[in-house]
Amino acid sequence: MSKTIGLPPKLLIQTGRSLWTLMWQVMMGQLAPRGRAGEYLRPVSQFRDCLPRAVPGRYRLIVGMSCPWAHRTLITRVLKGLEAAIAVTEVVPSPEDGGWLFSAPFAGCQTLAELYQLAQPGYRGRSTVPVLWDDQDQKIVNNESAEIIQILNSDFNQLAIHSELNLYPESLQNEIDDWNDKIYNNVNNGVYRCGFAQTQAAYQEAVTSLFTTLDEIDQQLSDRPYLCGDFLTLADVRLFTTLIRFDVAYAGIFHCSYKRIRDYPHLSRYVRQIYQLPGIAATCELDRVRQDYYGNLFPLNPGGIIPIAPDLSWLA
Repeated sequence: MSKTIGLPPKLLIQTGRSLWTLMWQVMMGQLAPRGRAGEYLRPVSQFRDCLPRAVPGRYRLIVGMSCPWAHRTLITRVLKGLEAAIAVTEVVPSPEDGGWLFSAPFAGCQTLAELYQLAQPGYRGRSTVPVLWDDQDQKIVNNESAEIIQILNSDFNQLAIHSELNLYPESLQNEIDDWNDKIYNNVNNGVYRCGFAQTQAAYQEAVTSLFTTLDEIDQQLSDRPYLCGDFLTLADVRLFTTLIRFDVAYAGIFHCSYKRIRDYPHLSRYVRQIYQLPGIAATCELDRVRQDYYGNLFPLNPGGIIPIAPDLSWLA
């Protein structure tokens, strides 16, 4: 007589759940610091210097291609035409090491964590991308993406091919700053607050804020091409790098599945429009995004199964 196939015995389920919950809490505590209510608290970037002087060939960006915060700097570099002035060095995530690795040794370092130690011996914070690196002085100038893109827009302008393009014009700065605050809290960091929430209540608050804000932005874009009107600004750069990853990664692994970006009439048009700007598509390695999010965030995807890519023909 064949044995009936069903769920494992009750005791095995209870034991496995208890052990996994304990391990998950430990791993999530390392991956995503939490507040009292189980909400994700993003640590503050530690290197916040300004640029002493823009010199061609002296500075480089260190980026991970799947990282939305690093992607901002690559897009700004392309829009301003700074490819010849600022080099790019890529790092890749390692799920075993829990950090970023150089594909070939850089400045004598194998890992990004080692580079942070080189820049500041005894450093105990997170080793994150992007990094604006000074090749001459062997130091980190800045590792806060919001500040790096302002540096690229203004401090490097004399080296830019498209120096006439100002992504942070004085007349729009208040409006840009307002959008940046809302987008950072509810969208850029909002998807992480959903994915890294450690209680149902924290997730519910984050996902509600996320889609309420996306609905608002979709309405804002109903009568204009960009957030602040007819001109692309840093607010659009900061929003785009989250939206382009949304259907590929965040909708699934971060539980942001209420709607897809392609379901929004104005947001989808907006993402497609920016994606089709010269040079932008080449910075969007969406297969890498999918592989890295599902393949490296072990506490969120312990089975390691990487889903097939969604239909992205709407970007063309």
